[in-house]
Amino acid sequence: MPMHINLGIAPIAWSNDDMPELGGDTPIETCLYEAKSAGYSGIELGGKFPRNPGTIKYLINKFNLSLPGGWYGSKLKEKSIEEEWQAMQGQIELLKLVKSSVFIFADVSGSIQGEPSSSLNKRPQLKDNEWKSYCNKITEISKRLSDVGLPMSYHEHMGTIIQSEQDVDRLLDNTYDETSLLFDTGHILFAQGNYESMLKKYVSRVNHIHCKDIRKEILNKALSDDLSFRNSFLEGVFTVPGDGCINYKPLIKTLYNNKYTKWLVV
Repeated sequence: MPMHINLGIAPIAWSNDDMPELGGDTPIETCLYEAKSAGYSGIELGGKFPRNPGTIKYLINKFNLSLPGGWYGSKLKEKSIEEEWQAMQGQIELLKLVKSSVFIFADVSGSIQGEPSSSLNKRPQLKDNEWKSYCNKITEISKRLSDVGLPMSYHEHMGTIIQSEQDVDRLLDNTYDETSLLFDTGHILFAQGNYESMLKKYVSRVNHIHCKDIRKEILNKALSDDLSFRNSFLEGVFTVPGDGCINYKPLIKTLYNNKYTKWLVV
């Protein structure tokens, strides 16, 4: 039986929101045109998009693209549930207007992902006595997102409090099904996780996937030299699927066997 999935692309293929000097002068219309011409059916929201929801809806409709979701940098660790929920409202209304399928959530409290001089061993981590409270907050935010039709898709990300395989284990073990995972192959391998066994373990809670690849020799250098995340990607640690060391065949097999029909985003 054929496998039906939605294939999208992330705007970081053209520019980096943390470093606007990398592709920041490329017009959004160029990104949308090239995405559609390459055969993608959707593109994620990024900093290059205008901030007016109506204009965004016009642009994606013009190029016959979907907008499956977009990065939201939360500070839930530092905020109350109500403070964070209010801060999320603009993104929620925008994503609802364009009929996005997920709310991509990453906690950037104390994040070092954009710090050029902060090595990855300095990334923030939750203390043992902080996990219960944090997971309770995530559970409540996830329920509220589910109620408004935008399922939580928690993005484990280098340089943040949820980075490692152990972090993901603890997060998902202490939350409920409303808290789903954005499975990012590149970030999982960068954090020394086992992407194949992780996907098998959590596939029922994965509702969005980022398909990156990793240049192994640059990853080894980044880890041995304890580079910052920014310097690691400037060195070229990430690449497109098929150009690095990640074996996608077992991942696709797991998705097929579990009838995954959501988005794969390059």
